[in-house]
Amino acid sequence: MKKTKSLSMGLAAALLVVSMLAGCSSNNATNNAPSGNGASQQPSESSTPSQSAQPADPLGKYDPPIEVSVIRPYDENIKFVEGESATDNLWTRKYEEELGVKVNYSWTLQGPIDQYYQKLNVAIASNDLADIMVVNSGQMKQLAEAGQLADLTDIFESYGSDFTKKMFADDGGLALNSATFDGKLLGLPRLGADIDEVPLLWVRKDWLTKLNLPEPKTMADVEMIAEAFASQDPDENGKPDTYGLALSKDLNGGFPGFEGFLNGYHAYYNTWLKDDSGQIVNSNIQPEMKTALAALQKLYSLKAIDKEFGTRDGDKVAEAVTNGKLGMYYGAMWTPIWPVQDGRNLDPTMQWEPYILPSVDDQPALGQIPFDVPSGQYYVVRKNAKHPEAALKMMNFFYDINHVKPPQEKDPKYEGIETFKYVILAGAPITENLDVYRKGKGMIEAKDIEGLKNAKEGQLTVIAKYLEGDEQSWGYYKVFGPDGSYKVIEEMMEKNLFLRSEYYGPPTPTMGEKNSTLDTLVKETFTKIIMGAASIDEFDKFVSDWKKLGGDEITKEVNEWAASR
Repeated sequence: MKKTKSLSMGLAAALLVVSMLAGCSSNNATNNAPSGNGASQQPSESSTPSQSAQPADPLGKYDPPIEVSVIRPYDENIKFVEGESATDNLWTRKYEEELGVKVNYSWTLQGPIDQYYQKLNVAIASNDLADIMVVNSGQMKQLAEAGQLADLTDIFESYGSDFTKKMFADDGGLALNSATFDGKLLGLPRLGADIDEVPLLWVRKDWLTKLNLPEPKTMADVEMIAEAFASQDPDENGKPDTYGLALSKDLNGGFPGFEGFLNGYHAYYNTWLKDDSGQIVNSNIQPEMKTALAALQKLYSLKAIDKEFGTRDGDKVAEAVTNGKLGMYYGAMWTPIWPVQDGRNLDPTMQWEPYILPSVDDQPALGQIPFDVPSGQYYVVRKNAKHPEAALKMMNFFYDINHVKPPQEKDPKYEGIETFKYVILAGAPITENLDVYRKGKGMIEAKDIEGLKNAKEGQLTVIAKYLEGDEQSWGYYKVFGPDGSYKVIEEMMEKNLFLRSEYYGPPTPTMGEKNSTLDTLVKETFTKIIMGAASIDEFDKFVSDWKKLGGDEITKEVNEWAASR
């Protein structure tokens, strides 16, 4: 498996599998049934919140049941227990038994997501739509401009559960805004925990102690430590074979990424910012980027960075961690699980610690996080659907089972089956993993090992193994334990130290045409500058080239999008 930036979302999602399985694998309809008040709700075929004779119930059961048509993808690796299928399974029964919603699949596709989107494009072109569909951002924009989507604005306000509304408010309304066109909410984003993507600074604490170095609090500290790790033989083998700061040929990503280093200089990679005039500008061409690249160039010249980083992918850089040749990197919260755990397995004396991003001045560094609806997916409702509110209810239902209600008893029949992938409308709060950390911290402080062992969150059961002596479980402890990744992320959240993109729409026309060319220009130029193959003044030519090769037109389109919101 290629464990580079693509691992970030994949592993972050995997961390949640056991937790979600616990909630989704129960088929006890009685325990999960909505309240009796909701069961009597009978919306008419044209029901909307303003027309309904009864107050909207976010989890009310339709009686008699209603039917909704659905088009959706299925993970190509999904498995079903004997007697179940994509169109008849645990969750289709739950919808009917507990919400009174009978799902009729117009079609599904189990395979690569690109194949699903290609088939959906054909359906959109022929206006062969379903009541509820899973679409990407471009398809949502196409359907919105064609007037083919239901307006969910009032429906969200009336039918959204308290938990669902809070979840969509936690990112400042960014995700919902991305699905809003001309003031109308035309889709429901499939949310994920975007804060899990923020870069953290990871340092070999045992090397700091060995070389009598301070913990990093400023960018000056970071650069001094990086140089010392490369020049002062921290592994004590008498050879100049250690590196202070990791970079890979990809430059960005969950491991190793250079975004955190840039952020320390108030520079940001491949995102969109507001300038002093209120216009949206691209981060790659700002003056702060030139300053950050000059600092990296200096570190490279001091041999603090592997001279061959331009040819090494994430897997190759991971070998330096495993072999004890690397002292510092910027990376995502999951990196203790991979690659650091592999290094600890060989050398248990490794002490890796996460730090909040140091800053170059007295202004705190903001950690950039991408606007990232997982897989770019949205749930949309066909304009003339008889019950558009059913989509909100199905989403509420998923969150209610997985995040509001107490854990349900597991059905052994579904042990090891990822039944959460059967769900039509799903997602995760941005604090999903942070909440696991908070729960585990309380149990660890109380020395409640049994509580950890019996927790529905699989991450906590792994932590219990570490506390009982299983060193193979150290990685999870360093992510979710009291002094791990989420201790830093919680501090960043409390201090509002996240930076999100000002642009969160679908690709603009020129992005589709020019992004590949511009991305190549960015990475090639930045790599040359860092390696000293080009002077830092090459950055000025890069800015000019970027603008001429489509950057100015994209910036114009981005600002037109912002003006239309």
